[in-house]
Amino acid sequence: MTLLDGYEAFPDLTFDRPADGVVRITLDGPGLNAVGEAVHRQLADVWLAVDRDPATNVALLCGAGRAFSAGGSFELIESLMSDYAVRTRVMREARDLVFNVINCSKPIVSAIHGAAVGAGLVAGILADVSVVARSARIIDGHTRLGVTAGDHAAICCPLLCGMAKAKYYLLTCEPLTGEEAERIGLVSLCVDDDVVQERALEVAAQLAGGAQSAIRLTKQTLNNWYRAQSAVLDASLAYEFFGFSGPDAREGLASHTEKRPPDFR
Repeated sequence: MTLLDGYEAFPDLTFDRPADGVVRITLDGPGLNAVGEAVHRQLADVWLAVDRDPATNVALLCGAGRAFSAGGSFELIESLMSDYAVRTRVMREARDLVFNVINCSKPIVSAIHGAAVGAGLVAGILADVSVVARSARIIDGHTRLGVTAGDHAAICCPLLCGMAKAKYYLLTCEPLTGEEAERIGLVSLCVDDDVVQERALEVAAQLAGGAQSAIRLTKQTLNNWYRAQSAVLDASLAYEFFGFSGPDAREGLASHTEKRPPDFR
């Protein structure tokens, strides 16, 4: 539960101030911090509050417990498949999440450990500096679920690690360790598991004490690379959410809940 003024609209996220000018946002929920409907909405909008917060220069995003985030909850996925209104709203939130992270004037640092999937991974990878534990498991599981790789992946993976690697990991859903993610350029830093939170906080504190105008305008300038790909993002989201209404998504979800390989015949 939030304890900070200005963040009352985000009761399913946890906030604290671990250093001057730094607000830490922690994903802390059931199912390895799985993202349900409420968390998805709050994770999309919280960056607007960070942007307006005069006490914050840097946001630090992390996950509690054994994982960063296990991705969308089964309940959320079921709602996407069965309810057109939910599908339409969540598609808009997915776009807002990407662009609210990109357009937040303050730098965002992520500390990624354990499993990192889905909406949590969106903010983690789009963060301006991503610090990842060596044994983290980064997975884009869209095609394994039976839908198009949407969210952040289509705009940032080819830019960060090249088209060949982007296609391999997005088409196959093969997991990436933190070490491999750093090697191919998907993340900023890979560190030993026991220091990932500490190192991410060091980076956040360094940025919070820097020349704010210079840092923020550098972020603004560099993120034009992402903004230029907005049509790619819109296409990927449209195809992804179209897929949630089809039979492959239902089989993908069933295979997850039944803990078996999917049968997409």
